[in-house]
Amino acid sequence: MFSTNDKPEEACGVFGIVAPGRDVSRLTFYALFALQHRGQESAGIAVSEEGRLTAVKDMGLVSQVFKEETLKTLSGQAAIGHVRYSTTGSTHWDNAQPVCHNRNGHTLALGHNGNLINTAELRDELGSLGTKFTSTSDSELMAALIANHEAEDIRDVVTAVMPKLKGAFSVVLLSEGMVVGFRDPWGIRPLCVGRLEDGNYALASESCALDIIGAEFLQEIGPGQMAVITEKSLELKQVAPPAERQGLCIFEFIYFARPDSVIEGRTVSEARIHMGEELAKEFPVEAHMVIPIPDTGTPAAIGFARASGIPYGEGLIKNRYIGRTFIQPDQSLREHGIRVKLNPLAALIKGKSLVVVDDSIVRGNTTNKIVRMLFEAGASEVHLRISSPPITNPCFYGIDTATSTELIASSKSVAEIRKRVGATSLEYISLEGLQRAVNMPAERFCRACFTGDYPVDVPDMLKMSKHRFEQVEKETVK
Repeated sequence: MFSTNDKPEEACGVFGIVAPGRDVSRLTFYALFALQHRGQESAGIAVSEEGRLTAVKDMGLVSQVFKEETLKTLSGQAAIGHVRYSTTGSTHWDNAQPVCHNRNGHTLALGHNGNLINTAELRDELGSLGTKFTSTSDSELMAALIANHEAEDIRDVVTAVMPKLKGAFSVVLLSEGMVVGFRDPWGIRPLCVGRLEDGNYALASESCALDIIGAEFLQEIGPGQMAVITEKSLELKQVAPPAERQGLCIFEFIYFARPDSVIEGRTVSEARIHMGEELAKEFPVEAHMVIPIPDTGTPAAIGFARASGIPYGEGLIKNRYIGRTFIQPDQSLREHGIRVKLNPLAALIKGKSLVVVDDSIVRGNTTNKIVRMLFEAGASEVHLRISSPPITNPCFYGIDTATSTELIASSKSVAEIRKRVGATSLEYISLEGLQRAVNMPAERFCRACFTGDYPVDVPDMLKMSKHRFEQVEKETVK
């Protein structure tokens, strides 16, 4: 498959709103548009109008799935939305969200960001009760658990179901005109709440989605907390005690979140600029110019230039109209595939020694192509500086790196990686430097991708695969 991406694949994005009298489907559309960076495989919106729920979802980007004619059919008082990158369950329409289930004569819809680690147990439990599954995602298991619970009040249902869920989950749930959001006790994936000018409320994975609809950011939903939104009403309840060890994914600061989002009281862009400054202090180098690998390397490159005194420049131009659904190039173009997305400014970099700043290296294949491309454009030296430590361990909480064999740093030293990618030099920020940049204690974060120390014990790691339920079904058919 053609890809110019050498990053951890994104988590999903969720949104929910209750605003009678407003065009909630359109507000949800724009919020999902702001969260598009978190998932480009599929998009969906579910709307509730006087208790009747309608959902539309499909493969592709938000702007591809939802046209003006579609949005006009999605009228109602409340809505939730979802953009997906798959981490459990493959890339098929059946696994797109929101997931819908019948409950007490009504339909509920659920959107989930994260990844459960006890899916096999939950699937067995529900299967023994006769539950039929229409997808292979862990999100449907959550929806089924909620739909099958005997309690009438959805608040009581969420309170009862949450302790059964292990792993990462930030969830929005639409039921009978009410939106419920809840977050795992470790706080691995983000979720926040904002207030619109008319006094209504909205939930979102990131504050940038609140900004785009004109909502005021209020606060983040805390680990183990539930938020219930009805018309001009917000209830917050601590459903499960926060885990003694917190686990916010530090990659939200490094790569996942949009630079203009606020997480834990810090603007993401500010933290990334500080990462670049720390890199310049830890690993100085003499060079003519600092350039980023756009766009996610840009804030750290600005920080590196600021701290080092080396001029900042844009040596690589990105085609910003390339999405995950870009048509595959033919064989003659595939060899030059990286240029479809990035192209060097040869006149600017010819004969120059470059500091090239990026946020991460996962497999190394794309980095190798970029380094070679810069040398071919005339760069005299290419010094790579990476604003995350080496990724040596897989993630089981919602990032698609479920096997260590995919990770170049799991089996190679920094010197070996430098040789593999062809750079003049290569240095990664230290864990200590990363924490100084984020300016929060290490105990607040999950850093397992760097350390192998997981906040939530992962059972039978070797069997964890996003396609595991497809494999089970095939074996059952045989």
